Amino acid sequence: MRKKINEYEKFAVFILSHGRADNVVTYNTLKRQNYTGKIYIVVDDEDPFIDDYKNRYQDEVIVFNKQLAIDMTDSADVLKKRNSVVYARNYAYKIAENLGLQYFLVLDDDYSTFTNVFDNSRNYITKRTAIKCLDNYFRSMIRFLENSDIDCVAMSQGGDYIGGENSTVSKLHANGKMSRKAMNAFFLRTSKPLTFSGRINEDVNMYINEGAIGKIIFTYPRMRLEQIQTQSNTGGLTDIYLDVGTYVKSFYSIICQPSCMRLMMMGVKNRRIHHKVIWKHAVPMIISEQYKK
Repeated sequence: MRKKINEYEKFAVFILSHGRADNVVTYNTLKRQNYTGKIYIVVDDEDPFIDDYKNRYQDEVIVFNKQLAIDMTDSADVLKKRNSVVYARNYAYKIAENLGLQYFLVLDDDYSTFTNVFDNSRNYITKRTAIKCLDNYFRSMIRFLENSDIDCVAMSQGGDYIGGENSTVSKLHANGKMSRKAMNAFFLRTSKPLTFSGRINEDVNMYINEGAIGKIIFTYPRMRLEQIQTQSNTGGLTDIYLDVGTYVKSFYSIICQPSCMRLMMMGVKNRRIHHKVIWKHAVPMIISEQYKK
């Protein structure tokens, strides 16, 4: 009899949420796509809708002390606003430790679908096809973490495939390689915590800061998450994105690692400012043996 994923290596999914007790899209997506393991919805103690969360999800809700999370986090600014997911990302390790978990997956609350991107021959799939059994994928990611001893592996997202089969991520996958980034959805091990910093762009800040000191972080390209458009979904981080825009957002990463980050224009019709990582300056490189003296 096949084990359920929550019985395998003490694993659970954390959905980070705020102000969306009636619209935790990711929870329903996980259930619909046949994830059978443990789910915890993580909210801070300053959320005005805590009771609504508990009424809907009962013992699947975990409330954390936001001030404690703020005290352990470098926001990379002097603003007084507290509406940032970075605090929950850092505190998730303490929650996992308290629950006795070895591995956990951190998700945002607005994922509508998890899709396949490539077939078994590494061919790009043009038509988006929903994953039928997330258990199989999640179990594979846990084994990958366990056997490779890397620090984090993430799911890919729509923006990784601009250009389809000619995108950078697709070309890497065709050659059996992965991108050294991690955004949105993180498979993590409790015993090897990573540090998130910056009020916004905290996922990028994490992989460039941690990558710079030799932490191994990848995005697995065959599984892609589909996300509700940021500024069309109320609650969560929508307010902060509407307030500061992508220009300020990207500058948080330049503050963190000015030696390898710069600004660029992104998009075709609706162009916008975005960050760009200069990877040859971002992470340690293995020097070829031919240069050994």
